Amino acid sequence: MTIRADFYMIAGKPAFVAQPLLLVCKLAEKAVQSGQPCLIFCETAEQADFLDDLLWEFDEDAFIPHQIVGMEEDEDMDDTPVLIVPPGVDAGMRPLVINLRNALPPSGYQRVLEIVPAEESAREPARQRWLEYKQLGFELKRNEM
Repeated sequence: MTIRADFYMIAGKPAFVAQPLLLVCKLAEKAVQSGQPCLIFCETAEQADFLDDLLWEFDEDAFIPHQIVGMEEDEDMDDTPVLIVPPGVDAGMRPLVINLRNALPPSGYQRVLEIVPAEESAREPARQRWLEYKQLGFELKRNEM
């Protein structure tokens, strides 16, 4: 089975340009609605905390069950659809991963979603990951948001 990497280029939607993590919330919401549990690999613990708050607030009509891995003892972690993974914390792999780190996530997933920033100067790490995924034989897809 081919593993797929989808790159979401933030191009013109003002809300996503102003706050890229809103796109992450929308992607997590879509995953929950389709019954796909996912992991969100964050670059920093602060980003994980911010995303945790944003998932509660970004849409008053949305409910996205989530938690930060390693922050609390929670026996139903396997039942929580969205797990936020700060650096230095291990989490069991899931088929769908949203990667916010500047490095490839650990292997074991079937599909990874990558967010490409709107600012041209900030896109180089995403370009490098694209090349790494290509070398690994991933199916690559580009989406503009």
